[in-house]
Amino acid sequence: MHRDDTSDKISLFERKRLEEVARIKALLIVAKITLTKIDKDYGLPTGTAGNAVYEPHLAGERAVAAALKSKPHLLWRSRYFADGRRKSPQPPSNYRHARRHATPEAQEAA
Repeated sequence: MHRDDTSDKISLFERKRLEEVARIKALLIVAKITLTKIDKDYGLPTGTAGNAVYEPHLAGERAVAAALKSKPHLLWRSRYFADGRRKSPQPPSNYRHARRHATPEAQEAA
């Protein structure tokens, strides 16, 4: 009789994150720059720039911003304060997957 409480809608945070990713990808396409080229040009490990588009990674963010002749805080508004300072720690909503907490077994082994 009543609908289930579960919904297929994505959260506001997720929608904003996806819009941010889409905007950055569009800028890269217009500039005809690939993420692989950014990795090579800035001496980053393969995949760093690509990961930085989706999840916080300081070196990757700086490289992508430099390639686009911009500043990181203008590209990733969710990761930076308006004055350009980086948020630390990053909000959990900035990650694709939930951060894993250390298990008790892993803590004992360390």
